[in-house]
Amino acid sequence: MNILKQIALTRNTCKGPALRSFRESLSLFHSSPDTYVEVHTQEHEVVIALGSNVGDRLHNFHEALHLVKNSGIQITRHACLYETEPAYVTDQPLFLNSAVRGVTKLGPHELLAILKKIEKSLGRTGGIRYGPRPIDLDILFYGKFKIYSDILTVPHERIWERPFVMAPLMDLIGSSVDNDTVACWHAFSAPGDGLFKSWEKLGGETLIGKNGLRRVLPVGKHLWDWSTRTSIMGILNLTPDSFSDGGKFQSVESAVSHVRSLISDGADIIDLGAQSTRPMASRISVEEELDRLIPVLEAVVEMPEAEGKLISVDTFYSEVASEAVKKGVHIVNDVSGGQLDSKMLSVVAGLEVPYIAMHMRGDPCTMQNSKNLKYDDVCKEVASELYSRVRDAELSSIPAWRVIIDPGIGFSKNTEHNLDILGNLPIIREEIARKSVGMSHAPMLVGPSRKRFLGDICAQPDAVGREAATVASVTAAVLNGANIIRVHNIRDNLGAVKFCDAMLQRKRYSA
Repeated sequence: MNILKQIALTRNTCKGPALRSFRESLSLFHSSPDTYVEVHTQEHEVVIALGSNVGDRLHNFHEALHLVKNSGIQITRHACLYETEPAYVTDQPLFLNSAVRGVTKLGPHELLAILKKIEKSLGRTGGIRYGPRPIDLDILFYGKFKIYSDILTVPHERIWERPFVMAPLMDLIGSSVDNDTVACWHAFSAPGDGLFKSWEKLGGETLIGKNGLRRVLPVGKHLWDWSTRTSIMGILNLTPDSFSDGGKFQSVESAVSHVRSLISDGADIIDLGAQSTRPMASRISVEEELDRLIPVLEAVVEMPEAEGKLISVDTFYSEVASEAVKKGVHIVNDVSGGQLDSKMLSVVAGLEVPYIAMHMRGDPCTMQNSKNLKYDDVCKEVASELYSRVRDAELSSIPAWRVIIDPGIGFSKNTEHNLDILGNLPIIREEIARKSVGMSHAPMLVGPSRKRFLGDICAQPDAVGREAATVASVTAAVLNGANIIRVHNIRDNLGAVKFCDAMLQRKRYSA
């Protein structure tokens, strides 16, 4: 068997020392006509595509990635998750597709053998070409190299014609080229003018939501396409000292009644918080937070009205997050982005639920001090710091397809900062995209409701008197790209959200 017919690199960015390095680090020893051994010591970046349309597709992904991690591949980035119509053989169930980027010392054929072994262990059989399969793992890129052999072609030969491959592939890179390996991947594109041009030729972002290609976020057993309309998160504060409604919903009966009203008024998500995060709020213990939260949560999950609604817990404690998910919570909403509990990210990774990472400097007691309010360019710095939080989450095994981002209106920001952020949400996405296109596509939550800066602008010292300003700020957020808005008053904001969605939909159809 001729194992390597050709190993080649293209363009000036992928020649010379890179090729010599590969040859020095990879040796092929033929022990029989049909076997080979690869001795490989240098780490290379790889991209592996995932697909599944048989059984529990998301579970298949989780099991495959667990086995990949245990096989000598360190996963460093995850793409978004896509539900797609089947290609070539169309009479079969919908697929889930994604991709991961990682590093490995395995040689290309060793890597291929491991991926085939994982496919088999998860129930993959021969079947028909392009037919149904519980898991499909393909090597899209291996280091800086083009590889042609009897059993392996890299880059994968049909990348450029498949939107369901190109979309997650684009998620794994930044709009700025971060290293020589990524430069080579751009050079490999057909006809060689870069991955972004290849994606645009297929249709690019205009394909998302159309032609059987949906970007989705898994919540429980469901796949949530957050792009179809803006979702509304209703706030339930179980604290005696929250800035707006502290002390009003401390009994189970009053809390349940308020949840019923939130749902009746049109809330999609109920956000339960038992720890105040207003400026200068005193921190309570895990035990006290759980004592406030759990009785109400147990009652809310049993409400008939809550059927089909999502429940989130607003906490920066990993123990609270864990207990809440056990009791039925779907989403963890962490104002600290993992900064106030070193176990939070690993715990959420194990819980396999969506994670809202918010931008804040310091903690509620220090977030509004002069040091934490110093910015040269608030949108760029918030984007950079928020990306750092979600990057930590990803390296802790929370995949990008479970992340929701929140720029943190009112947290470590003054009035001018909040106005700049609300008016420039696209800039935050663009800055994140410089490092990770996938993370820039994450659902964005914005929560301006009744906050002090609205009162300062409108001369309304009473939080409840800031409803009109809240509606205006929500309107600005939705028109600038927010996917979820977090508010106290659902009824007054629902109409504004629906109107904004109609305007955005009209704009898309007219483009």
